[in-house]
Amino acid sequence: MKIIIVGGVAGGMSAATRLRRLMEDAEIIVFDKGPYVSFANCGLPYHLSGEIEERSDLLVQTPERLKERFQLDVRPESEVTAIDPVTKTVTVGYKGQSYRESYDRLILSPGAKPVVPNLEGLDKATNVFTLRNIPDLDYIMTHLKGRSGGKATLIGAGFIGLEMTESLVKKGFDVTIIEKAPHVLPSFDQEMAAFVRKELLSKGVTLHTNQSAKSFKQEGKVIVLDDGTEVLSDVTILSVGVMPETSLAASAGIELGLRGGILVDQHYETNQKDIFAVGDAIVVKNQITEEDDAIALASPANRQGHQVADILAGIPRKHKGSIGTAIVRIFNLVAASTGINEIRARENFEHVAVVHTSGKNHASYFPGATDITIKLVFNPKTELSMVLKRLVKKVWISALMSWQQLLRLV
Repeated sequence: MKIIIVGGVAGGMSAATRLRRLMEDAEIIVFDKGPYVSFANCGLPYHLSGEIEERSDLLVQTPERLKERFQLDVRPESEVTAIDPVTKTVTVGYKGQSYRESYDRLILSPGAKPVVPNLEGLDKATNVFTLRNIPDLDYIMTHLKGRSGGKATLIGAGFIGLEMTESLVKKGFDVTIIEKAPHVLPSFDQEMAAFVRKELLSKGVTLHTNQSAKSFKQEGKVIVLDDGTEVLSDVTILSVGVMPETSLAASAGIELGLRGGILVDQHYETNQKDIFAVGDAIVVKNQITEEDDAIALASPANRQGHQVADILAGIPRKHKGSIGTAIVRIFNLVAASTGINEIRARENFEHVAVVHTSGKNHASYFPGATDITIKLVFNPKTELSMVLKRLVKKVWISALMSWQQLLRLV
Protein backbone atom coordinates (compact mmCIF):
# COMPACT_ATOMS: atom_id res chain seq x y z
CA MET A 1 0.00 0.00 0.00
CA LYS A 2 1.19 3.50 -0.84
CA ILE A 3 0.20 6.17 1.65
CA ILE A 4 0.77 9.88 1.17
CA ILE A 5 0.55 12.28 4.10
CA VAL A 6 0.22 16.03 3.58
CA GLY A 7 1.61 17.86 6.61
CA GLY A 8 4.52 16.67 8.73
CA VAL A 9 3.99 18.14 12.17
CA ALA A 10 1.73 16.79 14.96
CA GLY A 11 -1.08 14.80 13.34
CA GLY A 12 0.71 13.94 10.11
CA MET A 13 3.93 12.70 11.65
CA SER A 14 2.11 10.80 14.40
CA ALA A 15 0.21 9.00 11.64
CA ALA A 16 3.38 8.31 9.66
CA THR A 17 5.39 6.80 12.51
CA ARG A 18 2.44 4.77 13.77
CA LEU A 19 1.78 3.46 10.26
CA ARG A 20 5.35 2.27 9.96
CA ARG A 21 5.08 0.35 13.22
CA LEU A 22 1.88 -1.31 11.99
CA MET A 23 2.66 -1.70 8.26
CA GLU A 24 6.31 -2.57 7.69
CA ASP A 25 5.93 -2.98 3.92
CA ALA A 26 3.89 0.15 3.19
CA GLU A 27 5.36 2.97 1.13
CA ILE A 28 4.88 6.11 3.20
CA ILE A 29 5.60 9.59 1.83
CA VAL A 30 5.22 12.76 3.90
CA PHE A 31 5.04 16.14 2.17
CA ASP A 32 5.39 19.43 4.03
CA LYS A 33 5.58 22.85 2.43
CA GLY A 34 7.78 24.19 5.23
CA PRO A 35 11.51 23.57 5.75
CA TYR A 36 10.98 21.69 9.03
CA VAL A 37 8.87 18.73 10.10
CA SER A 38 8.03 17.36 13.53
CA PHE A 39 8.98 20.50 15.43
CA ALA A 40 7.82 21.67 18.86
CA ASN A 41 5.60 24.62 17.96
CA CYS A 42 4.51 24.92 21.60
CA GLY A 43 8.12 25.69 22.49
CA LEU A 44 8.63 28.57 20.05
CA PRO A 45 8.02 31.43 22.52
CA TYR A 46 10.50 29.91 24.96
CA HIS A 47 13.32 29.92 22.42
CA LEU A 48 12.64 33.59 21.81
CA SER A 49 13.15 34.31 25.51
CA GLY A 50 16.24 32.10 25.68
CA GLU A 51 14.69 29.63 28.11
CA ILE A 52 15.11 26.98 25.41
CA GLU A 53 18.69 27.85 24.49
CA GLU A 54 19.36 25.64 21.50
CA ARG A 55 17.29 26.07 18.36
CA SER A 56 17.92 22.42 17.54
CA ASP A 57 15.97 21.43 20.66
CA LEU A 58 12.80 22.56 18.86
CA LEU A 59 13.31 19.85 16.23
CA VAL A 60 11.75 16.65 17.53
CA GLN A 61 12.79 14.76 14.39
CA THR A 62 14.51 15.51 11.08
CA PRO A 63 13.87 13.94 7.66
CA GLU A 64 17.21 12.14 7.93
CA ARG A 65 16.43 10.61 11.34
CA LEU A 66 12.93 9.66 10.21
CA LYS A 67 14.39 7.91 7.17
CA GLU A 68 16.96 6.07 9.26
CA ARG A 69 14.65 5.00 12.07
CA PHE A 70 11.27 4.55 10.35
CA GLN A 71 12.12 4.28 6.65
CA LEU A 72 9.85 7.23 5.94
CA ASP A 73 10.21 9.27 2.75
CA VAL A 74 9.90 12.78 4.20
CA ARG A 75 10.01 15.66 1.71
CA PRO A 76 10.18 19.16 3.24
CA GLU A 77 9.69 22.31 1.16
CA SER A 78 7.34 20.27 -1.02
CA GLU A 79 3.87 21.77 -1.34
CA VAL A 80 0.96 19.66 -2.51
CA THR A 81 -0.91 22.05 -4.78
CA ALA A 82 -3.66 19.80 -6.12
CA ILE A 83 -5.45 16.52 -5.43
CA ASP A 84 -7.22 14.43 -8.06
CA PRO A 85 -9.51 11.99 -6.20
CA VAL A 86 -10.45 10.24 -9.47
CA THR A 87 -6.93 9.29 -10.58
CA LYS A 88 -5.74 9.21 -6.95
CA THR A 89 -2.79 11.49 -7.57
CA VAL A 90 -1.41 14.66 -5.99
CA THR A 91 0.52 17.44 -7.68
CA VAL A 92 3.62 18.56 -5.79
CA GLY A 93 5.60 21.76 -6.17
CA TYR A 94 9.30 21.67 -5.28
CA LYS A 95 11.89 24.36 -6.07
CA GLY A 96 9.95 25.77 -8.99
CA GLN A 97 9.17 22.38 -10.52
CA SER A 98 6.05 20.25 -10.21
CA TYR A 99 5.42 16.53 -10.44
CA ARG A 100 2.69 14.02 -9.67
CA GLU A 101 2.63 11.26 -7.11
CA SER A 102 0.03 8.49 -6.91
CA TYR A 103 -1.51 7.15 -3.71
CA ASP A 104 -3.69 4.34 -2.42
CA ARG A 105 -4.62 6.28 0.71
CA LEU A 106 -4.18 9.98 1.38
CA ILE A 107 -4.05 11.62 4.83
CA LEU A 108 -4.44 15.39 5.08
CA SER A 109 -2.93 17.11 8.09
CA PRO A 110 -2.42 20.69 6.86
CA GLY A 111 -2.97 22.26 10.28
CA ALA A 112 -4.16 25.81 10.82
CA LYS A 113 -2.91 29.27 9.96
CA PRO A 114 -2.96 32.48 12.01
CA VAL A 115 -5.92 34.79 11.58
CA VAL A 116 -4.74 38.11 10.15
CA PRO A 117 -7.43 40.79 10.45
CA ASN A 118 -7.99 43.27 7.64
CA LEU A 119 -6.88 46.45 9.39
CA GLU A 120 -6.10 49.80 7.86
CA GLY A 121 -2.35 50.30 7.56
CA LEU A 122 -1.43 46.70 8.32
CA ASP A 123 -0.17 46.12 4.79
CA LYS A 124 2.38 48.91 5.29
CA ALA A 125 3.51 47.78 8.75
CA THR A 126 7.06 46.43 8.90
CA ASN A 127 7.07 45.37 12.55
CA VAL A 128 3.96 43.17 12.80
CA PHE A 129 4.33 39.39 12.97
CA THR A 130 2.49 36.14 13.59
CA LEU A 131 3.99 33.05 15.23
CA ARG A 132 3.08 29.59 14.01
CA ASN A 133 6.28 27.88 12.91
CA ILE A 134 10.08 28.09 13.02
CA PRO A 135 10.42 30.46 10.01
CA ASP A 136 8.00 32.83 11.77
CA LEU A 137 10.19 32.65 14.88
CA ASP A 138 13.34 33.30 12.83
CA TYR A 139 11.69 36.32 11.24
CA ILE A 140 10.79 37.78 14.65
CA MET A 141 14.23 37.09 16.12
CA THR A 142 15.92 38.75 13.14
CA HIS A 143 13.78 41.85 13.70
CA LEU A 144 14.70 41.90 17.40
CA LYS A 145 18.41 41.22 16.89
CA GLY A 146 20.53 43.87 18.54
CA ARG A 147 17.59 45.41 20.38
CA SER A 148 17.80 45.74 24.13
CA GLY A 149 14.25 46.47 25.12
CA GLY A 150 11.66 48.76 23.61
CA LYS A 151 7.91 48.64 23.32
CA ALA A 152 6.13 45.43 22.34
CA THR A 153 2.43 44.84 21.76
CA LEU A 154 0.43 41.63 21.76
CA ILE A 155 -2.89 41.78 19.93
CA GLY A 156 -4.84 38.93 21.48
CA ALA A 157 -4.51 37.52 25.00
CA GLY A 158 -4.96 33.81 24.33
CA PHE A 159 -2.37 31.12 25.00
CA ILE A 160 0.21 32.20 22.40
CA GLY A 161 -0.25 35.87 23.23
CA LEU A 162 0.40 35.29 26.93
CA GLU A 163 3.42 33.06 26.33
CA MET A 164 4.88 35.68 24.02
CA THR A 165 4.17 38.35 26.63
CA GLU A 166 6.37 36.54 29.14
CA SER A 167 9.12 36.03 26.57
CA LEU A 168 9.19 39.69 25.53
CA VAL A 169 9.15 40.93 29.14
CA LYS A 170 12.15 38.69 29.82
CA LYS A 171 13.90 40.27 26.84
CA GLY A 172 13.47 43.69 28.43
CA PHE A 173 10.46 45.00 26.53
CA ASP A 174 7.65 47.10 27.95
CA VAL A 175 4.67 44.98 26.90
CA THR A 176 1.11 46.03 26.14
CA ILE A 177 -1.73 43.57 25.54
CA ILE A 178 -4.80 44.48 23.46
CA GLU A 179 -7.74 42.09 23.90
CA LYS A 180 -11.24 42.64 22.54
CA ALA A 181 -12.83 40.35 25.15
CA PRO A 182 -13.66 41.69 28.64
CA HIS A 183 -10.67 39.88 30.13
CA VAL A 184 -7.42 38.14 29.23
CA LEU A 185 -7.48 34.42 28.46
CA PRO A 186 -11.04 34.58 27.06
CA SER A 187 -11.50 30.79 27.11
CA PHE A 188 -11.50 30.99 30.93
CA ASP A 189 -14.30 32.37 33.07
CA GLN A 190 -13.64 35.89 34.30
CA GLU A 191 -12.99 35.09 37.96
CA MET A 192 -10.38 32.50 36.99
CA ALA A 193 -8.77 34.78 34.41
CA ALA A 194 -8.50 37.42 37.15
CA PHE A 195 -5.56 35.46 38.58
CA VAL A 196 -3.81 35.80 35.23
CA ARG A 197 -4.61 39.51 35.04
CA LYS A 198 -3.10 40.05 38.48
CA GLU A 199 0.07 38.20 37.50
CA LEU A 200 0.45 40.23 34.31
CA LEU A 201 -0.02 43.53 36.11
CA SER A 202 2.53 42.52 38.74
CA LYS A 203 5.10 42.17 35.94
CA GLY A 204 4.38 45.64 34.58
CA VAL A 205 2.29 44.57 31.59
CA THR A 206 -0.22 47.17 30.35
CA LEU A 207 -3.67 45.78 29.57
CA HIS A 208 -6.31 47.14 27.20
CA THR A 209 -9.34 44.82 27.44
CA ASN A 210 -12.67 45.43 25.71
CA GLN A 211 -10.56 47.03 22.99
CA SER A 212 -9.55 46.11 19.46
CA ALA A 213 -6.85 47.42 17.19
CA LYS A 214 -8.56 49.62 14.62
CA SER A 215 -5.64 50.65 12.42
CA PHE A 216 -1.87 51.06 12.14
CA LYS A 217 0.05 54.25 11.48
CA GLN A 218 3.69 55.12 10.79
CA GLU A 219 4.49 51.71 9.28
CA GLY A 220 3.15 49.91 12.33
CA LYS A 221 4.86 51.98 14.99
CA VAL A 222 1.50 53.37 16.17
CA ILE A 223 -1.57 51.22 16.86
CA VAL A 224 -4.92 53.01 17.03
CA LEU A 225 -7.56 51.40 19.26
CA ASP A 226 -11.35 51.53 19.00
CA ASP A 227 -11.61 54.41 21.46
CA GLY A 228 -8.90 56.42 19.72
CA THR A 229 -6.10 55.52 22.12
CA GLU A 230 -2.73 55.32 20.37
CA VAL A 231 -0.23 52.66 21.45
CA LEU A 232 3.42 53.00 20.47
CA SER A 233 5.02 49.72 19.41
CA ASP A 234 8.45 48.66 18.16
CA VAL A 235 7.26 45.10 17.59
CA THR A 236 3.71 43.75 17.42
CA ILE A 237 2.60 40.11 17.54
CA LEU A 238 -0.82 39.19 16.14
CA SER A 239 -2.28 36.34 18.18
CA VAL A 240 -6.01 36.58 17.54
CA GLY A 241 -6.56 32.91 16.79
CA VAL A 242 -6.15 30.42 13.98
CA MET A 243 -8.29 29.08 11.16
CA PRO A 244 -8.14 25.70 9.39
CA GLU A 245 -5.80 25.54 6.40
CA THR A 246 -8.23 23.88 4.00
CA SER A 247 -7.83 25.56 0.61
CA LEU A 248 -6.24 22.40 -0.83
CA ALA A 249 -9.05 20.22 0.49
CA ALA A 250 -11.72 22.55 -0.87
CA SER A 251 -10.14 22.52 -4.34
CA ALA A 252 -10.39 18.70 -4.32
CA GLY A 253 -14.12 18.76 -3.64
CA ILE A 254 -13.78 17.78 0.00
CA GLU A 255 -16.72 18.92 2.08
CA LEU A 256 -16.07 21.63 4.65
CA GLY A 257 -18.01 22.55 7.78
CA LEU A 258 -17.67 24.78 10.84
CA ARG A 259 -15.22 27.65 10.26
CA GLY A 260 -14.13 26.03 7.02
CA GLY A 261 -12.84 22.88 8.71
CA ILE A 262 -12.73 19.51 6.94
CA LEU A 263 -15.69 17.25 7.67
CA VAL A 264 -14.74 13.65 8.49
CA ASP A 265 -16.69 10.58 9.58
CA GLN A 266 -15.96 8.39 12.61
CA HIS A 267 -13.05 6.85 10.75
CA TYR A 268 -11.53 10.22 9.74
CA GLU A 269 -12.53 9.69 6.11
CA THR A 270 -13.75 12.66 4.09
CA ASN A 271 -16.53 12.60 1.50
CA GLN A 272 -13.84 11.69 -1.06
CA LYS A 273 -13.05 7.98 -0.95
CA ASP A 274 -9.65 7.01 0.48
CA ILE A 275 -8.89 10.58 1.57
CA PHE A 276 -8.62 11.03 5.34
CA ALA A 277 -7.92 14.07 7.50
CA VAL A 278 -6.69 14.77 11.04
CA GLY A 279 -5.45 17.62 13.21
CA ASP A 280 -6.25 21.31 13.48
CA ALA A 281 -7.88 21.37 10.04
CA ILE A 282 -10.80 19.05 10.86
CA VAL A 283 -14.16 19.60 12.51
CA VAL A 284 -14.48 17.53 15.67
CA LYS A 285 -17.39 16.60 17.88
CA ASN A 286 -17.17 18.29 21.26
CA GLN A 287 -17.67 15.48 23.77
CA ILE A 288 -19.34 17.82 26.27
CA THR A 289 -21.81 19.69 24.05
CA GLU A 290 -22.00 17.00 21.32
CA GLU A 291 -21.82 19.83 18.79
CA ASP A 292 -19.34 20.45 15.99
CA ASP A 293 -16.28 22.28 17.26
CA ALA A 294 -12.82 23.47 16.25
CA ILE A 295 -10.16 22.39 18.75
CA ALA A 296 -6.70 23.33 17.48
CA LEU A 297 -4.45 21.62 20.00
CA ALA A 298 -1.42 19.35 19.59
CA SER A 299 -2.62 16.56 21.88
CA PRO A 300 -5.86 15.79 19.96
CA ALA A 301 -3.94 16.03 16.67
CA ASN A 302 -1.39 13.45 17.83
CA ARG A 303 -4.16 11.15 19.05
CA GLN A 304 -6.03 11.48 15.76
CA GLY A 305 -2.86 10.67 13.84
CA HIS A 306 -2.42 7.46 15.81
CA GLN A 307 -6.07 6.51 15.35
CA VAL A 308 -6.17 7.05 11.59
CA ALA A 309 -3.03 4.93 11.28
CA ASP A 310 -4.77 2.14 13.17
CA ILE A 311 -7.78 2.42 10.87
CA LEU A 312 -5.67 2.19 7.71
CA ALA A 313 -3.91 -0.84 9.21
CA GLY A 314 -7.26 -2.55 9.79
CA ILE A 315 -7.51 -1.97 13.55
CA PRO A 316 -11.04 -0.89 14.57
CA ARG A 317 -11.04 2.68 15.85
CA LYS A 318 -13.70 5.38 16.04
CA HIS A 319 -13.20 9.10 16.29
CA LYS A 320 -15.27 10.02 19.34
CA GLY A 321 -14.42 13.72 19.35
CA SER A 322 -12.42 15.88 21.72
CA ILE A 323 -12.77 17.67 25.03
CA GLY A 324 -9.99 20.21 24.69
CA THR A 325 -7.39 20.29 27.46
CA ALA A 326 -4.81 23.06 27.54
CA ILE A 327 -2.24 24.46 29.95
CA VAL A 328 -0.23 27.66 29.85
CA ARG A 329 2.44 29.23 32.05
CA ILE A 330 2.38 32.98 32.64
CA PHE A 331 5.48 33.99 34.61
CA ASN A 332 5.00 32.36 38.04
CA LEU A 333 1.43 31.23 37.37
CA VAL A 334 0.15 28.12 35.62
CA ALA A 335 -3.39 28.06 34.20
CA ALA A 336 -5.07 24.93 32.84
CA SER A 337 -8.52 24.01 31.58
CA THR A 338 -10.38 21.01 30.27
CA GLY A 339 -13.90 20.81 28.87
CA ILE A 340 -16.00 23.98 28.59
CA ASN A 341 -16.25 27.05 30.78
CA GLU A 342 -19.28 28.12 32.82
CA ILE A 343 -20.56 30.58 30.22
CA ARG A 344 -20.60 27.97 27.49
CA ALA A 345 -22.07 25.40 29.86
CA ARG A 346 -25.03 27.67 30.65
CA GLU A 347 -25.54 28.28 26.93
CA ASN A 348 -25.80 24.54 26.29
CA PHE A 349 -27.38 23.05 29.42
CA GLU A 350 -30.37 23.89 31.58
CA HIS A 351 -28.81 22.73 34.85
CA VAL A 352 -25.32 23.90 35.72
CA ALA A 353 -23.55 23.80 39.08
CA VAL A 354 -20.19 25.27 40.00
CA VAL A 355 -17.71 24.46 42.76
CA HIS A 356 -14.58 26.44 43.62
CA THR A 357 -11.88 24.99 45.85
CA SER A 358 -8.39 26.05 46.88
CA GLY A 359 -5.43 24.29 48.45
CA LYS A 360 -1.73 23.65 47.99
CA ASN A 361 -0.09 21.92 45.05
CA HIS A 362 1.56 19.49 47.45
CA ALA A 363 1.65 18.86 51.19
CA SER A 364 1.83 22.26 52.85
CA TYR A 365 4.45 21.16 55.39
CA PHE A 366 6.91 20.37 52.60
CA PRO A 367 8.96 23.35 51.33
CA GLY A 368 7.88 24.97 48.10
CA ALA A 369 4.13 24.44 48.39
CA THR A 370 2.16 26.94 46.31
CA ASP A 371 -1.51 27.82 46.05
CA ILE A 372 -3.81 26.07 43.60
CA THR A 373 -7.39 27.11 42.80
CA ILE A 374 -9.80 24.86 40.94
CA LYS A 375 -13.19 25.53 39.38
CA LEU A 376 -15.43 22.58 38.55
CA VAL A 377 -18.47 23.09 36.29
CA PHE A 378 -20.98 20.23 36.04
CA ASN A 379 -24.62 19.27 35.50
CA PRO A 380 -26.12 18.25 38.89
CA LYS A 381 -29.18 16.61 37.29
CA THR A 382 -27.43 13.88 35.36
CA GLU A 383 -26.70 10.35 36.49
CA LEU A 384 -23.12 11.49 36.96
CA SER A 385 -24.03 14.02 39.63
CA MET A 386 -23.04 11.74 42.51
CA VAL A 387 -19.82 10.84 40.74
CA LEU A 388 -19.05 14.52 40.27
CA LYS A 389 -19.73 15.27 43.91
CA ARG A 390 -17.19 12.61 44.81
CA LEU A 391 -14.90 14.08 42.18
CA VAL A 392 -14.88 17.38 44.07
CA LYS A 393 -13.28 15.56 46.99
CA LYS A 394 -10.81 13.91 44.64
CA VAL A 395 -10.01 17.28 43.08
CA TRP A 396 -9.20 18.58 46.56
CA ILE A 397 -6.84 15.64 47.04
CA SER A 398 -5.23 16.23 43.66
CA ALA A 399 -4.72 19.88 44.59
CA LEU A 400 -2.37 18.60 47.26
CA MET A 401 -0.52 16.60 44.67
CA SER A 402 0.24 17.86 41.16
CA TRP A 403 -1.18 19.48 38.03
CA GLN A 404 -0.40 16.36 36.00
CA GLN A 405 -2.51 14.20 38.28
CA LEU A 406 -5.27 16.81 38.16
CA LEU A 407 -5.33 16.75 34.36
CA ARG A 408 -5.50 12.94 34.34
CA LEU A 409 -8.37 13.10 36.82
CA VAL A 410 -10.57 15.52 34.92
